[in-house]
Amino acid sequence: MKLYVIRHGRTNCNKEHKYNGRYDEDINEEGIEQAKLASNEIKELDIDLIICSPLKRTRHTMEIINVNNVPVIYDDGLMERDCGKLTLTEIDDFYYKEYYNYYSTEYVEGLETMPQLLKRVHSFLDRIKEEYKDKNILLVTHGAVARAMYFYFEKMPSDGKLLNIGGMKNCEIREHEL
Repeated sequence: MKLYVIRHGRTNCNKEHKYNGRYDEDINEEGIEQAKLASNEIKELDIDLIICSPLKRTRHTMEIINVNNVPVIYDDGLMERDCGKLTLTEIDDFYYKEYYNYYSTEYVEGLETMPQLLKRVHSFLDRIKEEYKDKNILLVTHGAVARAMYFYFEKMPSDGKLLNIGGMKNCEIREHEL
């Protein structure tokens, strides 16, 4: 089973360095162009199924990159990390490091912690590994979710600092074997 992961195209929150979390915004013009470029690579992949986050930015990205008309399923397991009170605020250098610290003790109302995110995403991957074991799947998702997926396949550093490890650019594609 091959698993391909793509992060959605660029959004205005990405451009403005704001937490978008579950704020349901669409991709911008740059994001549309990124998705069009990614579609050239994706059309050459042997994909049986696309599983996509239900948020607008991932749905729009998927519509652009699904040039081979592969069947699509929407799954909340791929939704972006809930940023709670950080949603639509500017990304702060100090807190951003804490945001991706597995062992952070900083409390933000409504924020899905890194341990909660990894548990959710790893449970999702366990489930699709069982349900679709003979399929090659493209997952259309978000930055924090893609980083959590990375640590399903790679060992997490003992200090829990994940900011500079496993991140993906908009419309970057990553391949994993399950």
